[in-house]
Amino acid sequence: MRRLTPGLALGALGALLCAALPAHAAQSGPAHRVSYGTKSPYAPRQNPHGYQRPPAGFAPVFTESASRHGSRAATDGEDADLILALWDEAEAQGQLTRKGRRFGPEVRALQAAMAKVGYGNLSGRGKQEMRDTAVRTRHRLPSLFAKIAGTGEKIDVVSSGQRRAVDSADEYAGALAAADPALKPLIGPTRTDKDLLYFHKAAGGAAYRDYVDNDQRLKDTLTGITGRPRTREAARGVLGGLFQDSFVAGITDQVGAAQAVYNLYAIAPAMTEESPGGRGWGMERYISREDAAWFGYLSDTEDFYEKGPGFAGSDITYEMAGVLLDDFFRQAEAKRAGTTGLGAELRFTHAEEVIPLAALMGLPGSTKPVTPDRPYTYAGNPWRGASVAPLGANIQWDVFQKGDRYLVRMLYNEKETAFKPGCHPVAQGSTFYDLNELERCFDRT
Repeated sequence: MRRLTPGLALGALGALLCAALPAHAAQSGPAHRVSYGTKSPYAPRQNPHGYQRPPAGFAPVFTESASRHGSRAATDGEDADLILALWDEAEAQGQLTRKGRRFGPEVRALQAAMAKVGYGNLSGRGKQEMRDTAVRTRHRLPSLFAKIAGTGEKIDVVSSGQRRAVDSADEYAGALAAADPALKPLIGPTRTDKDLLYFHKAAGGAAYRDYVDNDQRLKDTLTGITGRPRTREAARGVLGGLFQDSFVAGITDQVGAAQAVYNLYAIAPAMTEESPGGRGWGMERYISREDAAWFGYLSDTEDFYEKGPGFAGSDITYEMAGVLLDDFFRQAEAKRAGTTGLGAELRFTHAEEVIPLAALMGLPGSTKPVTPDRPYTYAGNPWRGASVAPLGANIQWDVFQKGDRYLVRMLYNEKETAFKPGCHPVAQGSTFYDLNELERCFDRT
């Protein structure tokens, strides 16, 4: 492990905003949830007993989904390594606060737990998130899965090929089979489609990658927001809880060091099942709600501009998600045409795909881009990573048939959700849409 002294810059930490995972809302309270951004743990957004019944005579014949992988360990141990190097130096100099003395051993225990799970891999919580979502899906559509089992229709399972997505797919499929053993021989092995479910790194994402790497307007905007005085104030607040003031004053990159603490705070609840007694890691003790909220805002800002609605007049962040939206339509259209033997299509992917898809579809919270002179703020924009794409996020379409007519109902994080403005449901207030109407309003005719 590389040792850092207070005078050594920690600039590498500035690029690690996306390494965080969420803190547990049940432990820290709902006021913390927004602070976790897109790494917030998953929870369904609606009681299934409140779902609308389909119009008379319509029965479910198909379901399809795109799910983000579940909660996981951080992608690497760099945050812990860097902040522990500072902690070791402070301990040697007698520069720890009373609270700071507990911090180092707890971080080392969390780091060991992540290493045991495997960096980037699903945690116990993440596996359970996938299993629970699968069981709820089956309970939502009992007649569909009975039909699948009775007719021998297939359930196709496809992932990005990344281990956390593959493992999420396997956990989900395994839960379906455990709930109804008759489904087990009908569930295909998890296959890989990178172009569909990892498009930000595939050929279709080339223009997007150039934007993230080279767009000067993006760079200037993110630098301007991160460089606000509030960031330095929050950093001093975080570090001042751990180290004596004289030690904090000697840290060259205080923002980077504080971001490392934030990332550890954010990851801890994703690893709750691996904590001693399953009680959690208590990282929320080391960062105030106000400071966590600010660093969470900075994380949301990066995701908003790099993956979400972004700048007005540009679709560079989400146009590439068209390949995934097209596949949703193709699968539903194939069911209508009678050209598929599938009863369900289950896709497992990442935030880099779910966030652009939400923007492309105009899902709630993802409809409002910004201009350079009026940047993204919580006060002025509804976009929140914790709502748009938490760990385990999902978009599901259920298809219902009556004669030669097909209806679609969408659930977004298991909440019945209207399609974008301009798409007309079968009746006012209904969450069911004629497939022909969706083709019209999404300009697929």
